[in-house]
Amino acid sequence: MALQDRMRDVERRIEEACRRSGRSRREVNVVAVTKYVSAQTAANAVAHGIRHLGENRWPDSEEKWRLLQGQAAFHYIGSLQTRKVKDVVGKFDYIHSLDRLSLAEEIQKRASALGIDVPCFVQVNVSGEESKHGLSPEELEGFAAAIRGLSRVKPIGLMTMAPLESEAEETRPVFRRLRELRDELNAKEAFAAPIAELSMGMSGDFEVAIEEGATWVRLGTVLVGIEEEA
Repeated sequence: MALQDRMRDVERRIEEACRRSGRSRREVNVVAVTKYVSAQTAANAVAHGIRHLGENRWPDSEEKWRLLQGQAAFHYIGSLQTRKVKDVVGKFDYIHSLDRLSLAEEIQKRASALGIDVPCFVQVNVSGEESKHGLSPEELEGFAAAIRGLSRVKPIGLMTMAPLESEAEETRPVFRRLRELRDELNAKEAFAAPIAELSMGMSGDFEVAIEEGATWVRLGTVLVGIEEEA
């Protein structure tokens, strides 16, 4: 299937999910996960209207960033090692994987040196799977308090990855719980400012995530496909 056909199909499915859940299409943003495609394919996606690109390693994304910076926002969606922060802050517009205080402190240090703020999603391991990164739901409130003094780190929402299920419907409780956690944290004024965003849902389960309140979905194969790097 050609890129434009995939884009049309994804758009139709997003619109239908929004309609089923009584949401506005404008509430849902799409991050095209381009980590498995070439810079040329990423550029083609941007040329056809994609405005947000997701990558999880700087070496793999450098060519795309140099080619497309200023034309699309870059989202760092992989687990971020503290020693790699210097490669990410200042290049990526959003970080979706803030999951520990040492990482927040390093982001603060690098962002302060550059004089910028860094919008971040706090990653939550809602499912409790050992293979997944993220804070446990019980750790969130303490983490929010710990990063209040980090003025350059701007939490804007929560992120989670659901278990890989054979049926997308089975992921619903994970997405619902992330929305509940966001609302609970806001009710307690846990962060320095309210958080509005939910980064959840990928190619296999994004419709369910939208029905449960996702404001950002991260779509790879269903949107831009997969290929061997050139």
